[in-house]
Parts: sequence; structure tokens; C-alpha cells
Amino acid sequence: MKNRTGRRIRRPHSPVPAGKPPRPWIVRAGIAAAVVVAYFLLPLDHPGPQRPVLSWVLSALLLTVVAVLLLRQIRHVFLDRPDSRPGVAISLLIVLSVHVFSATYYALAKEPGQFSGLHTRLDALYLTVVTLATVGYGDITPRGQAARGQAARLVAVLQITYSFVFLTAACATATGSVCSRPTDRRRRAFAQPRGVCGGPAGGARDPRRACAHPGGSTTVATPW
Repeated sequence: MKNRTGRRIRRPHSPVPAGKPPRPWIVRAGIAAAVVVAYFLLPLDHPGPQRPVLSWVLSALLLTVVAVLLLRQIRHVFLDRPDSRPGVAISLLIVLSVHVFSATYYALAKEPGQFSGLHTRLDALYLTVVTLATVGYGDITPRGQAARGQAARLVAVLQITYSFVFLTAACATATGSVCSRPTDRRRRAFAQPRGVCGGPAGGARDPRRACAHPGGSTTVATPW
């Protein structure tokens, strides 16, 4: 392209728009799906009775990490951090804790005399959800024969206590945060100082906003 003097005009290069980052709930949903897939594909048969110490250490470590992250999310809600999304994060952590307990049940079921009716990973996941919901159908139970079965009962007691202490507090905090956000937005909107034509002070003026004059007349500011 040339101008009147015959010189060639270079057009400025327009910046290439960067791709939008994925939304946080999409990322966390993918993580939750990866946790479910890993639970059904990882070799959980190896820890079990062959390495009982490794099984207990891994379960305790994972549950401790989940508890710390849950407490961190609760702290973010109490501090009213605007960048926190406790509903999504807490839901992901609950999914992770459920699968950790399911893997623990499945590893314990490999030892004879621990459970009655628990044979597959789906059985272990079913038992975890039923225990979490405090339903208790009775089709899968710890046997508790002499010294055997006591570990299964211990894990069940730990899951109930863990759910009451951490998961209940996290769910209550997330629910309260989600319910209070619309109210906080309205409160901040009303508390914001207004400009001449009803807009924010110091902000851009809406050309089609009605302006009230001291005399009682009202005019509409337009760009033409």
C-alpha cells in the first residue's frame, strides 16, 4: 500500500491473540477424572499383605495431605480471599479422600479374614461411599475374627472420624461461602461511590445514562 508521495506504507503487525486459559473448574474436573482412572488402573494388589507398613504409611500420608489442603481452603474462606474457589477445590479433595479410603479397603481385603463380601475395587468404592453416607446396608462388613479384621474395623472408624472432622467442616464452609457471595456482591455494589450520572466515581461515563439535575429535570446524555 502506497501514500500520495509514492512511498510504501508498512502496516503495523497486529498482535496474535493469546489463547484463553482453561477455566479452573475444567482443570479440577480433569484431575478428579484422573483420580478415578488411577484408582481403577494402578496396581493396588502389591502393597496389601505383602507390604503392610508401606500401605499404612501411604494411606496416612495421603490423608494428611488432603486434610491440610482442606484446612487451607477453610482458612481462605475465613480470610475472604477473592481468588479462592472453595466449592470446586473442596469437591476435588473429597473425591481424593474417598478414593484413598477405597484403596485402603481394597488393600486390606487381600488379607484373609478382614472383610466379608469385598472382592473388587468397585466393592471397596461402594463400601467407602456407603460409610461416608452413614447408610450401612450390611452386605460388606469387617469380620473381626480374633485379631483378624481389627485393622478393617480400625480403618472404618478412622474414615467416620475423618469425615466428621474434616469433610463436614469443609462442606459447611464451602456451602456458606457459595451462599454468601451474591449478598457480598450486592453489598459492595451499593457501597461503591457514584459519579455524576449514576456510574462509578472516576470511571467511564455511560453516554446513554440518564442524569438528574438539581431542578428536577432529567436529560439523557447521548454521544450525538
